[in-house]
Amino acid sequence: MRIAVTGTPGTGKTTATNLVADALDLDVVHLNQLVKDEGLWTERDEDRDTLVVDIDAVRDHLGDWDGIVESHLAHHLDADRVVVLRCRPDILEQRLLDRGEPEAKARENRESEALDVVLGEAVEFHGEESVYEIDTTDRDPAAVADDIEAVAAGEREPSAGTVDFIEYL
Repeated sequence: MRIAVTGTPGTGKTTATNLVADALDLDVVHLNQLVKDEGLWTERDEDRDTLVVDIDAVRDHLGDWDGIVESHLAHHLDADRVVVLRCRPDILEQRLLDRGEPEAKARENRESEALDVVLGEAVEFHGEESVYEIDTTDRDPAAVADDIEAVAAGEREPSAGTVDFIEYL
């Protein structure tokens, strides 16, 4: 089973997938770290202080992978199920600021989350029948991990489009 756990930075992907890995004894690839460690990037975006990921190189490196891959880019990989973690935009922005992200980057991610950017891409690449949306706002990581485990076990129905932050806009 190949499960991509994706979402805007700050939604809780790394924390939740670490808990899932321990509970289900699954391998988890933290894609952002892999990209840095293996040089799977093409250039550095100086304005955003980020690496531009070479998705084709990532696919080649992973090969016929199994388990969980987590990253804000994981939905760009072939996967059986795609979990999109969501968080209310103002809470997300504060999480990013609390972990030391620059204000401009936190604001950009807040806007991305408000506009459903990652969700839209996930549905476009994988179809609604493979996308599972989980709201992490005001939830502890263990509860989020339980939801991801339910997706992995086939105990949860696809749910693209169920999280709505329209009141935030």
